[in-house]
Amino acid sequence: MQTAPLSIALPDLGATTILAEDLALTLKPGDCLCLSGDLGAGKSTLARALIRAVADDPDLEVPSPTFTLVQNYDLRLQMAHFDLYRLAGADELDELGLDEALEDGVALVEWPERARERFGNDVIAISLEGIEDTSRIARISASPEYLERLNRSLALRSFLDEAGMGSAERRFLQGDASSRTYERIRPATGDPLILMNAPRRPDGPPIRDGLPYSRIAHLAEDVVPFVAIDMWLREQGFSAPAIAAQDLKDGILLIEDLGSGGLLDSQGAPIAERYELAVECLAALHRKHPPETIQVDGREHHVPAYDSRAMQIEIELLTDWYLPWRTGGPVPDRDRAEYIELWAVLFEQLQSAEKALVLRDYHSPNLIWREDRTGLDRLGLIDFQDAMIGPSAYDVASLCQDARVTIEPELEEQLLARYVEERGTVDADFDEAAFREAYAIMALQRASKILGIFVRLDQRDGKPGYLRHLPRIEGYVARSLQHPVLQPLRSWFTRVGIVSTES
Repeated sequence: MQTAPLSIALPDLGATTILAEDLALTLKPGDCLCLSGDLGAGKSTLARALIRAVADDPDLEVPSPTFTLVQNYDLRLQMAHFDLYRLAGADELDELGLDEALEDGVALVEWPERARERFGNDVIAISLEGIEDTSRIARISASPEYLERLNRSLALRSFLDEAGMGSAERRFLQGDASSRTYERIRPATGDPLILMNAPRRPDGPPIRDGLPYSRIAHLAEDVVPFVAIDMWLREQGFSAPAIAAQDLKDGILLIEDLGSGGLLDSQGAPIAERYELAVECLAALHRKHPPETIQVDGREHHVPAYDSRAMQIEIELLTDWYLPWRTGGPVPDRDRAEYIELWAVLFEQLQSAEKALVLRDYHSPNLIWREDRTGLDRLGLIDFQDAMIGPSAYDVASLCQDARVTIEPELEEQLLARYVEERGTVDADFDEAAFREAYAIMALQRASKILGIFVRLDQRDGKPGYLRHLPRIEGYVARSLQHPVLQPLRSWFTRVGIVSTES
């Protein structure tokens, strides 16, 4: 179902380019954009600007498909640019591959009226109407779902305009496993910035004690926690991004671009020196008394405790998602109950473990290497909105058993030894044995959670790419289970077939 058209004034060619950028950031595979308008209305101008925005290449050659009828582009999104002006009949669209283009990409169609019967209502119809030489009006009709995407993109542009960057280039940077997306913003003058698009996340249905998963697991539901933790980290001397502009209500932040350097080499392997600095940064963080309440623009952000209820709901992702996927059937009630009981004992032991601010996703995708800096300033920190106060060993495990890159046992032990050395040199009360026990527990807890999350991302959210990480995480599980404190759980993991008796 389509709603009333959205009208956008385009006073000049620059406005057309801006609209193309805003449209480019709304697209996903399966979208079909139909561009209508008289000759000279600006269809080709809009199409070229849109393709170049997706390509992030202002000089990309975008030839008119008037004679070829279709031009294909292998970009971040697969794109097929159709011009149907010379189409002899609607049946020719089958030969041109419209349906195939929409299976895993986006179709951009000029002169769709030449084959109107082949386009239903489930398209993004953009009609361009000329007013003067360069002035146009774009009228956009689409489904409510697409118009919601478009209105969000236009709201982000308005936010930039209020920040004095209304004409800045917007380029897709990344999306993650949550509803957040990121853009790289290039203003006319000054350094690039990062736009965080994080609309308030719905709670979802209650699943336990009248609460949704996000409340039980203490997941950030808006941008206030990010701003709060960012402020605290910067006050403590850590390299979190400066915030240039913010809209806490709408969930939009314009933040410092810390760079694109990472902890991995060109082959995707961990660079030991960089991981060592990351573990030194954790040692420094764990010497700080964690904040319980942080003031943000007159609001109070209470940093939640990583309590046993949060840990339990996370480890149940393994029995709710991963194990049924692996075995092809539900987990027997007896096995599920024993699993939860064994973890309850471990969670009780963690009550006496050292507590610190847990950034929660402290691993290679969220750590920025800054070659031109020195000391801990070389390491930029991002993605800490879900921070809690919990066992300090958790983030060490997140780094040393990186879910996205294989950390071999030798490097893991090298990093652990470095952390222990850093802590022991300064903290006379640091207990290495207690830390290593907590480390083993938290490493297994995190791996159990991630196994479930990655299967859920595939089965519920249609993101199968995360499944490629499962063998690595299964290996981490087998490694962690070697610690004596986990022997009861080792028996359980062996019995249900997640690890073998030889592991």
